[in-house]
Amino acid sequence: MNHPLMLLPGLMCDAAVWVPQVQALGPDVVCVIPAYELRDSVTAMAEQVLLQAPGAHFCMAGHSMGGRVALEVMRLAPQRVARLALLDTGTHPLADGETGAKERAGRMALLELARTQGMRAMASQWARGMVHPEHRDTPVFKSILDMLERSCPEQFAAQIKALLERPDAAPVLSDIRCPTLVLCGREDAWSTPAQHQVMSSQIPGAALCIVEHCGHMATLEQPQRVSEALAKWLWAEETANVQVVKP
Repeated sequence: MNHPLMLLPGLMCDAAVWVPQVQALGPDVVCVIPAYELRDSVTAMAEQVLLQAPGAHFCMAGHSMGGRVALEVMRLAPQRVARLALLDTGTHPLADGETGAKERAGRMALLELARTQGMRAMASQWARGMVHPEHRDTPVFKSILDMLERSCPEQFAAQIKALLERPDAAPVLSDIRCPTLVLCGREDAWSTPAQHQVMSSQIPGAALCIVEHCGHMATLEQPQRVSEALAKWLWAEETANVQVVKP
């Protein structure tokens, strides 16, 4: 496998969310982490990934919102993607009715908190639900707060808009033909293992990996396990990528 690896961050995350994987995989593969800047749609973010991708073909892993961006890349230019990994993510659009209204209100309340009290105050409230309970108030959690504090309310607003207007990515799944890994934390309350089971069942030949003792921030909570899963995915024979690891 000699293609570069695009590592797509999630909501308000930067390159720090992939540092353990770059350290683990970097000696053997060129890693590129795109920046969405103030782009405010999933499609615009996917177009940015395609512009920043070196070469005609690349492998791609997306975490959380980055997984949604990765699926939009698959819709726009599937011929360029040699391998795909989807981590702690989903496919559904904003729900109709009360459920969708509740999500919108919750996101806008966080944005208001970021604007009035600062990014770290917002992150301190929001990020506690991201991680396994035992990872709260630890150096890992502090690194997440530090990362979120490096962003700004303007970027938060742009990415919230992108998520509230996110496309339904489910139709993309059955058309994926490259070796694909679907991975999430066992205790991911935002993007559940059951959700990932459904996603993996709809992608021909996808491998499913459930990471134990782990919440939504799998790349930082269980970096070694995630790096091992990505290494296996990167260098597996294409015809062998059919094993499903049951939770």
